[in-house]
Amino acid sequence: MTAPFAAYLREHSLPVTAQRLAIAEVLLSSDRHLSAEEISRDLESRSIRAATATVYRTLDLLVTSGLVVERDFGEGFRRFEPARDIPQHEHLICASCGVVREFRDERLDRMTTLIAESNGFTRQGHRLEIRGLCADCLAHGAGERAR
Repeated sequence: MTAPFAAYLREHSLPVTAQRLAIAEVLLSSDRHLSAEEISRDLESRSIRAATATVYRTLDLLVTSGLVVERDFGEGFRRFEPARDIPQHEHLICASCGVVREFRDERLDRMTTLIAESNGFTRQGHRLEIRGLCADCLAHGAGERAR
């Protein structure tokens, strides 16, 4: 899973270190949107030592390489997800527990293209984040606390 990242590092004459590969492995094998802190905790649980600065620098390299996408969900820190071979997707974000769910809807793709064209634009992409409460938080009464 880390072979493309190791190749990227070699192509750019950057050191291929155990820490960089471990950070890449944690992130590239995840199906979640991870923060740098979550990645650091995962490394610690595997008894892998990596300085915070190393985690952040490696994340920047992963984004630059195109293997990882950076997301900002307005939490005051960045999250990262593998750049998978899936089409444009959107995010549902729970305001109570912070869970992020991905979704894709062809109707939204068509609508954004039509809106762009009607305003003289050629759509190259879009980003949509819907904030609200997930079903679990609603079921446990988080909706009342969040109001």
